[in-house]
Amino acid sequence: MAESRERWQSRTRFILAAVGCSVGLGNVWRFPYIAYTSGGGAFMIPYLIALLTAGIPLLMLEFAIGQKSQESGPGAMRSLHPKMEWVGWWGVGISFMIVIYYAVIMAWAWDYLFYSFGLSWGTDAETFYNTSFLQVSDGPSAMGGLRLPIFAGLILTWATIYLILAKGLKSVGNIVLWSVPLPILLLTILVIRGVTLPGAIDGLSYYLTPDFSKLLDPKVWLAAYGQVFFSVGIGWGIMVAYASYRPKNTDITNNAFITALIDGGISFFSGFAVFSIVGYLAMLQGIGVPDAVTSGFGLAFVAYPTAISAMPVLRELIGVIFFLMLLTLGIDSAFAMVEAVIAAAHDRWKKRKVMLTRIICVAGFLFGLPFCFNGGIHWLDIVDHWVSTWGLAVVGLLECIVVGWMFPTDLLRDYMNEVSDFRIGRWWNWCLKWITPGVLVVMTIQAFINEFTSVYGGYPLWSVILGGWLVVALLIVTSIILQNKSPISQREISRKVFNIHKKSA
Repeated sequence: MAESRERWQSRTRFILAAVGCSVGLGNVWRFPYIAYTSGGGAFMIPYLIALLTAGIPLLMLEFAIGQKSQESGPGAMRSLHPKMEWVGWWGVGISFMIVIYYAVIMAWAWDYLFYSFGLSWGTDAETFYNTSFLQVSDGPSAMGGLRLPIFAGLILTWATIYLILAKGLKSVGNIVLWSVPLPILLLTILVIRGVTLPGAIDGLSYYLTPDFSKLLDPKVWLAAYGQVFFSVGIGWGIMVAYASYRPKNTDITNNAFITALIDGGISFFSGFAVFSIVGYLAMLQGIGVPDAVTSGFGLAFVAYPTAISAMPVLRELIGVIFFLMLLTLGIDSAFAMVEAVIAAAHDRWKKRKVMLTRIICVAGFLFGLPFCFNGGIHWLDIVDHWVSTWGLAVVGLLECIVVGWMFPTDLLRDYMNEVSDFRIGRWWNWCLKWITPGVLVVMTIQAFINEFTSVYGGYPLWSVILGGWLVVALLIVTSIILQNKSPISQREISRKVFNIHKKSA
């Protein structure tokens, strides 16, 4: 007997799950750095405009098609156009590819949580990270041996994901009640501790002082749209799947605004935790704040541990709080990506979700093993660059094309206005038809030019072809293969999903 579609127990759980998906590690180690390099406080102007013209409209779109079709990503795209199901599969494939190496980064965080109890990284966190912990090899061709601490952390990560998802949506709803508020509480503690450190004000000054001249630089605006797109959680198939677990007659627009604004607020707030520490580090090392600024892995596993070791009191406690925050931030995004894959597989093949969860978690763990070797960091960097650059943005662009140009856009907007707390006007149509795809086209062209101007990261060409272009090509080919070939017309879809019988539909 087929399983009936699961439902969120409350609107609160749905919003918390959506926020947990959108708020991840990138909010802490990506947004503050981009804001700093893009005009400081002035960056909030293009960021908010990007949020209103791209992030929120696309989030509304994904909530709407998931909720109305009661299908995950592939089925929802098929409900818009019979030949565009593969776009949904592409988004699902990207989610699976990203969670494979995302789980490895979480494995690092598990290890560093353990190391925090004795501050095992000592006084030279950079050497510990590269030489003792990762034991980084000379390049992609030198895989070296398996790093057992990372292997153990990966087991722990996937076991946690499985235990959360195996019991279904009810378990997810219960988990997000604490896993979303907890990292915000921990982040608040880090901010309070950070701003009390000497030199913190200098760091915060660099973060917040507006440079309005930067607003004349097109790259700053592209950076704002890029940050919004990669942070809000659109293009992964996750928000579509989550919305499909809501009844058809429930709010969409207000939920989208709440989710996106909370994500942006946490991103901005995290900058206080980051730049207070950057200012403290600059003071300790006798260098300028710009020379101490870093992002990504360097911030989480080098800069912060360095600052923690130099703190006069509560060093171990702050270390535990920081890496526990990373883990709680990461776990919601991780199991959300896996849920997007499970939902798509369940909708397509109608197999029991607990069995699909087991298969997908084991597969994710096995595919993640190569990243646990000495040379794994090189491949993680390559795959992350290509999947992020040529995955999410292109999926978002295709979603805009399908809804804005291949489907009666007003049907979707009318549906949202019918069920939502407040109505939206034609600005939504214009965003999906012109503004968002226009920006995404420019971003894609710019990225394409960059790829052929120089070899990414200085890696050997063969490695970026294998770990970059080949991975993206496999995702696209697999998505096309999974496309449902059964004949169905656009009019039939509109009648079935939107109850429209007019010829124009």
